[in-house]
Amino acid sequence: MRLIAQLKLLPTPDQHAALLHTLEQANAVCNAMSAAVWTTQTFKQFDLHRLVYAPTKATSGLSAQMIVRQIAKVADAYKHDRTVQRIFTPRGAISYDDRILSWNLHAPSVSIWTLTGRQSIPFVCGKRQWELLQSRRGETDLAYVRGQFYLLASCDVEEPTPDDVDGVLGVDFGIVNIATTSDGDTYSGAAVERTRQRYSRRRSALQTVGTKNAKRRLKQISGKQRRFQKDTNHRISKQLVANAQHTTRLIAVEALTGIRTRARVRGAAQRAKHSNWSFHQLRSFVTYKAARVGIQLIAVDPRFTSQACNRCGTVDKRN
Repeated sequence: MRLIAQLKLLPTPDQHAALLHTLEQANAVCNAMSAAVWTTQTFKQFDLHRLVYAPTKATSGLSAQMIVRQIAKVADAYKHDRTVQRIFTPRGAISYDDRILSWNLHAPSVSIWTLTGRQSIPFVCGKRQWELLQSRRGETDLAYVRGQFYLLASCDVEEPTPDDVDGVLGVDFGIVNIATTSDGDTYSGAAVERTRQRYSRRRSALQTVGTKNAKRRLKQISGKQRRFQKDTNHRISKQLVANAQHTTRLIAVEALTGIRTRARVRGAAQRAKHSNWSFHQLRSFVTYKAARVGIQLIAVDPRFTSQACNRCGTVDKRN
């Protein structure tokens, strides 16, 4: 199983400027490559390499391996959608491999390539991130978030062999109640909905004012609702997995793929609440947390489950 360890870099002002310049130049190169891809309709990575490597090496100032990584970034972007030209933000994340980024876990620090040469930069992380870092393998992303630089390192974690189970813990996902288990435990979504409404009103009021201070405040509260909801999903998923682990059961969840297109909503308030439903994030958290402790997870088609007899399987609206 592959997990991501997030580390915070602690660069000096000069190192910060060097990283930022490198990030902006790499994304400018990606946009130039994307324009060449769109003009020539050259989507495959090997063909794109032959098309853009030499001119990019001559003009960009990037090292050979950095150019290779940007070619891979552009090619990967077009794997998802070839109907529109891909545009890369000036400070979007870029990938490093072991040729252009090396680790010193004793310091701890990293030696990272920039346009002004190699920079040795210390980093900090939590206990869990440090444990993940011991199994780091593959590429590492450099991300710039709210004026700070972070490294997102890919780590391979071994999954324990699933044990024999004594039953099934069923989990129903919802909006009013984020999760309800077959044991009768309920995790209410009231706090998430209150938070969504509070930040929605606050954003609307600040956008109406439109002053410089209002825009500054909008920037300050940006992402707070999302982070609160993510933390809530982490806590719920942790409790669900702990419950299944202590009772030696597997977890059964609903397969809700396509629910947003199938479900009917009425009115702006209902649409906002439905759009804010983060069932996919909650399921992904439950999935990887369960895999880490050797618990099986199965997806069940939710159609007619409330009308099906739990003994014979007969479906009837009267059930």
